[in-house]
Amino acid sequence: MLKSKTFLKKTRAGGVVKIVREHYLRDDIGCGAPACAACDGAHPGPALESQPRDQASSLCPWPHYLLPDTNVLLHQIIRARKPGTWASVASRVRPPGSLETYIEQEQGENANDRNDRAIRVAAKWYNEHLKKMSAESQLQVILITNDKKNKEKAVEEGIPAFTCEEYVKSLTANPELIDRLACLSEEMNEIESGKIIFSEHLPLSKLQQGIKSGSYLQGTFRASRENYLEATVWIHGDKDDEKEILIQGLKHLNRAIHEDIVTVELLPKSQWVAPSSVVLQDEGQNEDDVEKDEERELMLKTAVSEKMLRPTGRVVGIIKRNWRPYCGMLSKSDIKESRRHLFTPADKRIPRIRIETRQASALEGRRIIVAIDGWPRNSRYPNGHFVKNLGDVGEKETETEVLLLEHDVPHQPFSQAVLSFLPKMPWSITEKDMKNREDLRHLCVCSVDPPGCTDIDDALHCRELSNGNLEVGVHIADVSHFIRPGNALDQESARRGTTVYLCEKRIDMVPELLSSNLCSLRSNVDRLAFSCIWEMNHNAEILKTRFTKSVINSKASLTYAEAQMRIDSAAMNDDITTSLRGLNKLAKILKKGRIEKGALTLSSPEVRFHMDSETHDPIDLQTKELRETNSMVEEFMLLANISVAKKIHEEFSEHALLRKHPAPPPSNYEILVKAAKSKNLEIKTDTAKSLADSLDRAESPDFPYLNTLLRILATRCMMQAVYFCSGMDNDFHHYGLASPIYTHFTSPIRRYADIIVHRLLAVAIGADSTYPELTDKHKLSDICKNLNFRHKMAQYAQRASVTFHTQLFFKSKGIVSEEAYILFVRKNAIVVLIPKYGLEGTVFFEEKDKPKPRLTYDDEIPSLRIEGTVFHVFDKVKVKITLDSSNLQHQKIRMALVEPQIPGINTSPDVSDTDLSGPGGKKRKLEK
Repeated sequence: MLKSKTFLKKTRAGGVVKIVREHYLRDDIGCGAPACAACDGAHPGPALESQPRDQASSLCPWPHYLLPDTNVLLHQIIRARKPGTWASVASRVRPPGSLETYIEQEQGENANDRNDRAIRVAAKWYNEHLKKMSAESQLQVILITNDKKNKEKAVEEGIPAFTCEEYVKSLTANPELIDRLACLSEEMNEIESGKIIFSEHLPLSKLQQGIKSGSYLQGTFRASRENYLEATVWIHGDKDDEKEILIQGLKHLNRAIHEDIVTVELLPKSQWVAPSSVVLQDEGQNEDDVEKDEERELMLKTAVSEKMLRPTGRVVGIIKRNWRPYCGMLSKSDIKESRRHLFTPADKRIPRIRIETRQASALEGRRIIVAIDGWPRNSRYPNGHFVKNLGDVGEKETETEVLLLEHDVPHQPFSQAVLSFLPKMPWSITEKDMKNREDLRHLCVCSVDPPGCTDIDDALHCRELSNGNLEVGVHIADVSHFIRPGNALDQESARRGTTVYLCEKRIDMVPELLSSNLCSLRSNVDRLAFSCIWEMNHNAEILKTRFTKSVINSKASLTYAEAQMRIDSAAMNDDITTSLRGLNKLAKILKKGRIEKGALTLSSPEVRFHMDSETHDPIDLQTKELRETNSMVEEFMLLANISVAKKIHEEFSEHALLRKHPAPPPSNYEILVKAAKSKNLEIKTDTAKSLADSLDRAESPDFPYLNTLLRILATRCMMQAVYFCSGMDNDFHHYGLASPIYTHFTSPIRRYADIIVHRLLAVAIGADSTYPELTDKHKLSDICKNLNFRHKMAQYAQRASVTFHTQLFFKSKGIVSEEAYILFVRKNAIVVLIPKYGLEGTVFFEEKDKPKPRLTYDDEIPSLRIEGTVFHVFDKVKVKITLDSSNLQHQKIRMALVEPQIPGINTSPDVSDTDLSGPGGKKRKLEK
């Protein structure tokens, strides 16, 4: 049977269109109950469980099915932040239209009331229908709804109905399910005191009106990791108007949570403050701690020069909550038998969350997931509920799962739908594959990578031509040949965006068959590649550039150390070694030219762990050693990326995917300039060239490590490099590389951006066909936004993995004492770098239950005076390193001052074995 509804709708252009909506209703749809004889032979529809719930509920001791209304499902799923679950549920419960349960909307009835009536009609039909199964049958359908009126009407109509909370609490055999109930509103579970702490959030209509009039500003709320009473709001708008508003104080933060979209009111200039240099962690346990918070806020307000003041505001409303499931640990209440406890998130930017659970004892010492339900005005902390138990704190598998979840790294196994688009094995190159492709298998190509690398993206060659010039080739894995636009494999690769390298494992962007086999340019096997080939003279000047799809056969897969050994060995003169020497010579010239143009040579201490081959625990920790061959590979990758960027922008001026590095604002350099000045050095920052030159000149014969420290500090001043679509931006410049245009072409196995660039280049040279999304600048811009987010999260996840493995290393080492250099000074602490381990940490000078020392902080120099001893940036100190496990949630490397000696401050070295060679036995090095 067909039912239709026709109505007219006005379009944006002012026209009128007729809309016809049709409902196809059937009378042959079965109820889905397996034991129902009445529906035998009918269209099955979604099947119900063969064993309905029986004796599980104290409210419903008879066998029953549940019929939850849409709002119950949506509320529980959204609060638990599981958006994929809704699609899964909807796909299972969306049957064809049934003639017996379909109802029309009545005159004067709104859509919500019609839907409520429809679900009651369905529940009533089921109960009457199931009685036909057997006269003795007690099987019923129970309506689950949180709508008070809907429940009352259901009961009036003789339909068993309960709220979600009533039903779950009746499941006496599963009391733990109560913990997973989402609160219905922010007002629920308010604390008993009723004391109002926060001002009311303004309604959306007033917020929008205020934003439009300019009295309010809208932006993204970014909480501080170091100070729980401070945050910034990055204001949305045109690039010229982008700015940050400082928020200080619990009441001004007004229940905003990291990444929320908020509305702020700018305070008068007389109330503006400077960013705090105090490190503050929330250690409160109850609502009375608000008074302590107010005391601590006074610490933030110290006299500063007017130029240090920043625009300051307060949060007046929330435009959009961006909550997610949070990993962390339960802080069990000191009150015996209490069901209310505080959950401490692993992310220090997230406030503690108050939850109710009967499983506190079982969850103590475990990593768990909690979702936020709301934040009432009279509660110091938001309310939430328990979602999942991840495992014991400190266990490698649990902690790895936590860091992946916390940084939103997609790490589930690839689905069968994705894997179905992989080539069938055994795979070999066919005649079809050779179309529009050059055969370069005769060239002496080789790859140079870190030890243990299996996802080899790139290979190189260099040979002398008959005319005396040199031919240099960069050959990149042709991943886009295997990943075709729009299929499930492409969609999943785009979603993941990047491969994530942890200390002990790799989260691949593409399935292993591609990453470590068919796309990996391993030696002595034929592989498909995309080649960038230059003709150069011996001064590394480019005479010709060409791009071609190709087939190569790498003659050697070398490590950086192996390649360096070949270059340095007078006894080796084979084709591979000759090629490497030619590449190395040209690379030095290319690097010199880049630096002369203003490219920055910065520094960042990277560490390498040596793992025990059996326990996989770190047994040694060292900073990575960089060789000439590292620089050699880097130079040609940079050159290929720049050459490809020029080509795709020539062909697709509006649709090229490029990468830019914005110049930092002058304020970013303040700490670098002040630090250098304290050592009587001048750093100029007006251009990248002047910065590079002044860093080159900033040397001290008595302090050789000073230049490295300055470059590390300069790295911290930089902006994040980002992907963008050329048609959506005018500024293409890459500040760090001093290049007018740049992109990523050289790592398509581990970066999705490179796959898009490969597709653009293939179309540009006629080697492949285009598709609509490739030339849609808005869709490309959306891809870039996701890629920028994924790359940032991958970096954070990698750092978190290094931090965790560093903790494991020092846990086995005991107490270690080492020399360090001061990177930053704070009001109550110094941040130091230990060159031996590439390790950074904070030395605090104020401790609980100990007399407070006299501290004088000078932001201008910058310096910190402690009981007569003055600390400046870059000063050399000696620190004791231990693993502090007193807080299981945030185990950390603790550093204490050993030298210089300050009465009442210093700690004894107490150094046990500082030999870091590790126990005997086999070792396995793991690197990116």
